[in-house]
Amino acid sequence: MKMDDLKAQMKDHFIKYASYVILDRAIPSVFDGLKPVQRRILEILWRQNDDKLHKVANIVGQTMQLHPHGDAAIYEALVNLANKGFVLDRQGNFGNTYTGDPSAAARYIETRLSPLARETLFNPDITEKIPSYDGRNFEPVTLPAKIPLLLMQGADGIAVGMATHILPHNFTELLEAEIACLEGRNFKIFPDFPTGGIMDKSLYDKGWGKVKLRAKIEIKDPKTLIIREICYGTTTESLIHSIDEAAKKGKIKIEAINDYTAQEVEIEIRLPRGQYAEEILDALYGFTECEVSLTSQIIVIKEGLPWETDVHEILAFNAEKLVEYLKKELEIDKMRLLEKIFYKTLERIFIENRIYKKIETKKTLEEIHEALHESFKPYLKKLIREPTAEDLEKILQIPIRRISQFDIDKNKEEIAHFEEQLSAVEKHLRNVKKYAIDYLKKLIEKFGPNYPRKTKVKAIEEIDRRAIETKEIKVGVDLQSGFVGTKVSGSLQFICTNFDKLLIFDKEGNYKVLNVPEKQYFEHLALAGVADKKTVMSVVYRNKETGHLWAKRFIVDKFILDKGYRYLDENMELEHISSDSNVIAEFQLARKDAKKVTFALKDVPIKGAQTRGIRIADQKIKKLSIK
Repeated sequence: MKMDDLKAQMKDHFIKYASYVILDRAIPSVFDGLKPVQRRILEILWRQNDDKLHKVANIVGQTMQLHPHGDAAIYEALVNLANKGFVLDRQGNFGNTYTGDPSAAARYIETRLSPLARETLFNPDITEKIPSYDGRNFEPVTLPAKIPLLLMQGADGIAVGMATHILPHNFTELLEAEIACLEGRNFKIFPDFPTGGIMDKSLYDKGWGKVKLRAKIEIKDPKTLIIREICYGTTTESLIHSIDEAAKKGKIKIEAINDYTAQEVEIEIRLPRGQYAEEILDALYGFTECEVSLTSQIIVIKEGLPWETDVHEILAFNAEKLVEYLKKELEIDKMRLLEKIFYKTLERIFIENRIYKKIETKKTLEEIHEALHESFKPYLKKLIREPTAEDLEKILQIPIRRISQFDIDKNKEEIAHFEEQLSAVEKHLRNVKKYAIDYLKKLIEKFGPNYPRKTKVKAIEEIDRRAIETKEIKVGVDLQSGFVGTKVSGSLQFICTNFDKLLIFDKEGNYKVLNVPEKQYFEHLALAGVADKKTVMSVVYRNKETGHLWAKRFIVDKFILDKGYRYLDENMELEHISSDSNVIAEFQLARKDAKKVTFALKDVPIKGAQTRGIRIADQKIKKLSIK
């Protein structure tokens, strides 16, 4: 095969693959809001529908008749569909959308179509079907959905070169928006998430923008917060992890966090001394998954092609399709009622006028049909249409007992009842739009209470993270007692932010970096300051064995929180440590004729904290003073 032929073949195969993924796997249809695998699951459940629960494993196996891929994908799609809470009833462990816990195995859980799905998604008379992948079955092209299921459930899908992210909306609000659309009124519609929370919808822009979500946090007492609702797309596990990470980075301070989530979310955050619930709220929103932004990108399949659209256009399309479906159903009902009236009238004429007597002497079926045809001619004005051969054959099937016990009055009552129904259907057909509005209002009345709004709409102010990070606190250091912290009133005090780290040096040659405490004791405390990775430390120390004097300067620029390090060797004794770069050491050697010597530490090169300094006196010293 030539290279050009190979390139052409690869290009053709890639285009086919990309089209298949877009149209038949990842992107939902605007007609019913379903992906193919979801539609096949619902079709199987409709066929098996008997108001009883079915094992999910059984439904997955039955769906394999229509779905050309593995059973794992079917099971995952079914669980996802059930957890959305609209079209499937469920029994058993379908996982926990709050915690992210997985569902039980397919053989242990059961499902069936919900009353809402049975009433609004199916009508075999108006459903177009095509052969399944192997030609042994038929599956629907789309379901005749009379509700905007796409916007109710939301959808996510990643295809080749495109992706869709549709946020879920409230059932009642969607149907009210459809009514407004049919009546030609303006409307506004915003997302509603099953996990609740607080939403700022100011940037939603009909689904072209984004929403900002916050978890619902209650203040139990000044030292305890309770998270009652989480943001859509997060779990309690991911939320707790984000809080832990923020605490490790020093963005917030917590004493403990406990997850008591079961049927409802309950995450308890307890605060340490010096931290209060009101003060930490902004930090939780600013640095954890207590606040997230969700971007909406609406791409759906319409008439075999991707369609980038918005929420209002989808609702207008769904309203138009609702009118179309209801009109088709009314026309079918009209035809059935006309047929019932026709047959009841034909039956009455046949029995009341004893037409059956005229066929008693006929020997062949052709003669019987011909006699019946002639006998009914005088009564054609009473009939909606002329009887066909099938109609005559049906009349011939009437048993003798039914002829002998025929009740004319009952027959007239039945015809009057059908005519009354026909009159109502014709009235609806004359104004299908009004009929559609009434239909939606009945759905709201019947099912609306089951789907209250869970997400509260409220304006959310932007969190100034920089302002949170630069909150000033005063730290006290008492060198005599060894205490350091925000609740220490020592001779040495300095200002830092509540997210700064403290650098602690002791007289034994050790140092460590830690978060700012309220009050903490350090043995042999020598110095405390801010670990800003740029302050130069000046140190003078003496060798215990030789008495020689040493000096060094260093910057602590690398560290692990709460890990101990050494800045002096084991046999050294600290004489002075400070962050003053103009330190001058004045000393006198131990010999009798020795004069005073001064040494400026600014001349010492800056090195690492663990490196050895320089010797500034190679003999024992008699007296040392630091200026």
